[in-house]
This record gives sequence, structure tokens and C-alpha cells, in this order.
Amino acid sequence: MSRTAREQFQTLTEQMYYILLSLLKPSCGVDIMESVERISKGRVKVGAGTLYALLGKFEKEKMIVEVEVVGRKRTYVITEKGRDLLIKEYERLLRLVEDGRELL
Repeated sequence: MSRTAREQFQTLTEQMYYILLSLLKPSCGVDIMESVERISKGRVKVGAGTLYALLGKFEKEKMIVEVEVVGRKRTYVITEKGRDLLIKEYERLLRLVEDGRELL
């Protein structure tokens, strides 16, 4: 049974979160993989298969848009819808940290 887009993106995996962060500026696949590793200080890595599967899902749901194609190189950027989702996830993560801070 497949999950709807709403269910699938209700919370983001770390890889999804860092890919969307990387797409705050136009980036191609290689740039995204490098950016994810840099932003996460090497903690999160995204392989090509995972990256392109997620880019396809994000594009289908209009969270990112392709802005340039040069040969086989495709460049994407986050849309307003994707940015809204990213901000909601950031705020959700902050709430998790605050809940933990209160108890720990």
C-alpha cells in the first residue's frame, strides 16, 4: 500500500531534510551530495540512487523544480511549497529538542 504525499512528507528523514536544505540554492546532483555531507559535517551521506529517487518524489510533489539542463546535468531549486515543508520540519525538530531539554 503506497503512502500519500501528505503522509510521506509529514516528517522528513535526515536525508530528505538535508537535500531540501541543499536546494535553498540551485544545485545539481553532485553538488547536493557534497552539500549534504558538508552541512551535516560528514554525519549524513546520500548515495546517487537515493538522491535521484528523492528528487523525483520532491519534483512530483512540486517541492523542487528543475531550473536548468545542460547535457545530462540537471539543476534543481526548492519551491515555496518545499521551503514551507522545510520550515515546518525545522520547527518540529526544535520542539523535539525543547521537550528533551525539559526532561533531560
